[in-house]
Amino acid sequence: MPLGERGGWDKSESRYCGVETEFEDDVPRLLSSNISSGGFDFVVAPLMDPAYRPSLLEVGIDSSHVLPFAGSDLVLTPAQWSSHVVGKISSWIDLDSEDEILRRDSETTLKQEIAWAAHLSLQACLLPSPKGASCANYARCVNQIVQGLSNMQLWLRIPLLKSDDDSLDVDSDHVMDSWELWNSFRLICEHHSQLCLVLDILSTLPSANSIGRWFGEPVRAAIIHTDSFLTNARGYPCLSKRHQKLITGFFNHSVQMVISGKPVHGIPGATTGAAANHIDDNVNNMQRHPLRSYLDYVGYLYQRMEPLSEQDRIELGYRDFLQAPLQPLMDNLEAQTYETFEKDSVKYIQYQRAICKALLDRVPDGEASTLTTVLMVVGAGRGPLVRASLQAAEETGRKLKVYAVEKNPNAVVTLHSLVKLEGWENIVTIVSCDMRLWNAPEKADILVSELLGSFGDNELSPECLDGAQRFLKQDGISIPSSYTSFIQPITASKLYNDVKSHKDIVHFETAYVVKMHSIAKLAPSKPVFTFNHPDYSTEKSNQRYKKLQFVIPRDTGSAIVHGFAGYFDATLYKDVHLGIEPSMATPNMFSWFAIFFPLRKPICVQPGSPLEVHFWRCCGSSKVWYEWCVTSPCPSPIHNSNGRSYWVGL
Repeated sequence: MPLGERGGWDKSESRYCGVETEFEDDVPRLLSSNISSGGFDFVVAPLMDPAYRPSLLEVGIDSSHVLPFAGSDLVLTPAQWSSHVVGKISSWIDLDSEDEILRRDSETTLKQEIAWAAHLSLQACLLPSPKGASCANYARCVNQIVQGLSNMQLWLRIPLLKSDDDSLDVDSDHVMDSWELWNSFRLICEHHSQLCLVLDILSTLPSANSIGRWFGEPVRAAIIHTDSFLTNARGYPCLSKRHQKLITGFFNHSVQMVISGKPVHGIPGATTGAAANHIDDNVNNMQRHPLRSYLDYVGYLYQRMEPLSEQDRIELGYRDFLQAPLQPLMDNLEAQTYETFEKDSVKYIQYQRAICKALLDRVPDGEASTLTTVLMVVGAGRGPLVRASLQAAEETGRKLKVYAVEKNPNAVVTLHSLVKLEGWENIVTIVSCDMRLWNAPEKADILVSELLGSFGDNELSPECLDGAQRFLKQDGISIPSSYTSFIQPITASKLYNDVKSHKDIVHFETAYVVKMHSIAKLAPSKPVFTFNHPDYSTEKSNQRYKKLQFVIPRDTGSAIVHGFAGYFDATLYKDVHLGIEPSMATPNMFSWFAIFFPLRKPICVQPGSPLEVHFWRCCGSSKVWYEWCVTSPCPSPIHNSNGRSYWVGL
């Protein structure tokens, strides 16, 4: 039974907890004792008798032998096999052994067991951890197999291990950083989307930075051994604060827990569920599962997590889903798009605050009743900024004359009905025109726009405001007054695989808007391009170039960079800002997700070595585009040269 519910919306895979078992001929009994009466949701069970070795079979000319699998496929229904059993491949196999007989036996057995698991329609098989630092033959064999699988995933077991000792012995076969083992295995298998991993959680954990890398990897489950549990004052199993934090992080990333090992806690008395302070009546009258108290504790950790906010729940379906950025100049937005953005009350509260401050600075109290401020909303859409401006005027007691300029004729229809409905006919003038082409009848005191994209300037705010600047008074105010883009290197296996699935360069040279979730942020973000408005400089150009250097913290260990996350931060007016850069993001605002710039070939960065990145913003007569590349630790090609794959049309 699932660990709990965090509300009726909770469909997370991490609700399910499994148990690692020994080989058992009687599979129905195995399921009955661990699932029906034990309370677990699935078993991780060996499929073949561990004593089996192909080379030990005496094969005669006409002899046939039955492989020693755990029961026939008929002992469970296909649905039971699929939902309750993860196949555990024999742990003795060693495909990189110096012993040729063992190596051949291992290869044969691996193929036989996975073929059987595929026949049973299992969702996944657990592959044993590589025996040493060299795993080329094992990875080659797995790569061959995974090419032929339809839906089944292969989960490679990797211990969560990283020594803090930097003096690595290159000749040693001892694994100092298990991420290196996973990375070499995954690179040999070309980032195959069905190759995932399972982490073995040990009693000691590496640094937080080192653990952080794994959240950008395809971790499907975490196996926690009974040895890793501490004992609380009442004699029950519990976990250290760091282990609790790690497991909560896994829960938030749809990682399932698996409990493994023999019970090492002598549970006092025979009451049920005391570890989690809840009683499960189903197990009162039957033999209690020896690992039940560990399961109860994991369930307790799951149930005490904070429920997701309403915003997080709305965004669940967008997590790690690639979307093409808007082209608001080339295309007219649809009503549904307008409606989504208009629901973002936090954004418009910030705009209203900025307009209030600008009006108070612009008009002294003594002239409030006589002086009328001319305010132009350029890119008015369906009117949310017009409403925010008029509310600011009311709040400050200032008189306002508003021009609402909008190029989308469909949105203009809505604007007219809004003005009529609200009785703003004497205050608001609607202009159906592209702001770059409009000849204004008078100059504005304040110019208000919401033309920002996820990367700040990627929806052509600079070009639009340059065109509109001619009808702003020399001492006029632009809201926003400036904005800066930021990037940071990330590990993002899922995003990389989703881009790779298109099998072309175009998708690797496109920037995507993404609600990023299963990523690892490898270094703090750094500013890229800044634009100020109004800009009266004589040598004005919207082309930009920036070279950036990131240093990944040494205690992280090696890491793989799949691309860059991009953000922005904008100053609306004076101290009123708006943005999505993680360290200073505006809380509870959902109009913008981050942007993702992929790399055609992921780049491995060693501890302490710098990552050097170059970004260009290029302008042509009909389009604006970005180009990017890495030059250190190893050079990458220039991405999106001449805007051949991705651009924003003027």
